[in-house]
Parts: sequence; C-alpha cells; structure tokens
Amino acid sequence: MGIRDDRKAATRGEIQRATLDLLETAGFEATTVARIAEQAGISERTFFRYFDSKESAAMPGQGELVQALLTHPLHPALTSAQVLRELIEVCRKHFAYEVQQYEFLRISRLVLREPGLLQGVARQELQLVSALSGSLVERNILGQMPALLVAELIACTWRVAWQCFAQEEGAGLGCDPAELFEKAVINLGEIVSPAAGAAD
Repeated sequence: MGIRDDRKAATRGEIQRATLDLLETAGFEATTVARIAEQAGISERTFFRYFDSKESAAMPGQGELVQALLTHPLHPALTSAQVLRELIEVCRKHFAYEVQQYEFLRISRLVLREPGLLQGVARQELQLVSALSGSLVERNILGQMPALLVAELIACTWRVAWQCFAQEEGAGLGCDPAELFEKAVINLGEIVSPAAGAAD
C-alpha cells in the first residue's frame, strides 16, 4: 500500500473506532453521523466518502465482503452447489481477514445489546442478498431462483457464525470465530447435501 492508501485505511479505522466508542457510551439512537464525524475529527462530508451510514461505519467488513463476492470470478458452467462452495470459500477468507482487521469482539457485543444496530445488520444482509443474486443472474452464472437461494445461504451462514460468536462471548465462553464459521459451513453442508445431491 502507498502513503495515500495508508492514510485512507487510517481514516477508515478512526471513523470505525469513533463509531464504536459512541455506540458503547451513547447508544444507537444518540449516535449520529454528525457526532461520529466530530469524534473522529473529520467533516460529515468526509464521513460519507468512506461510509454510507453509521451501521456501515460500525461494521465495515460487510461492505468489503459484498465487494469480494461480487468480483469473484465464476465460470458459467458451474452448478448451484459449486457456485455456493466457491462463494463460501470467499467468505471463509474474508471472515478470517475481518477477525484480524476489525474490532470483532466489540461489534459482536454491540449487536447483541443494540436492537437498532441489529436492524442495520439485517438491512445490510438484505442488500448483500440483492446485490449477489442480481450479479449471479446478470453474469449468466445462475437463474433467478438458484441465484437467490445461493445468496440467501451465503448471508445466512455469515450471520449464524457471527451470532454464535456473539452468544458464546456473551456467555463468557472462549471461542474462535474462524472455528465457528467452519462449524456453520459444516452444518449447512449437512442440511443441504441431500437436497443438493438430488438437484445436481
């Protein structure tokens, strides 16, 4: 990364930290973009160069995941099950990266505590499903129904891994987020394998 990229990454990090700090101390409703910008020492205009909402500032990994999924090359001859497996692999890599790069534990605790943030997560998830299924159809990878099913399964697996991590942390249990993601993938495979086998 160059100096400019380093500076952008640093600013993104400062905005995320300011957002999480305010969410923890003031709560979801009282945390506004104006307050986040002030806390981060930037203008609101600068905030919107990096994020489109306080939810995306709190959880920047979600937007990056969508980009990674949308830009992953897929061959049009793949079956729905093969597309799902490839996109799960994209999620696996991104999940591991997100755990290292972002305030994973703080975010998980806030999602459990703040219903408004949980609603924001649900909105982001809907956007992920819409963008990913639309992309799969536009690129002639899958038809409309299988594209939507694959996108929903991706979003569901991601959410379940996050929720299990947050619940285990909330219960005071030590857990490895990447391990929980693998468990979610294994469980998904056990649930859909018979149906996928019949369709392939």
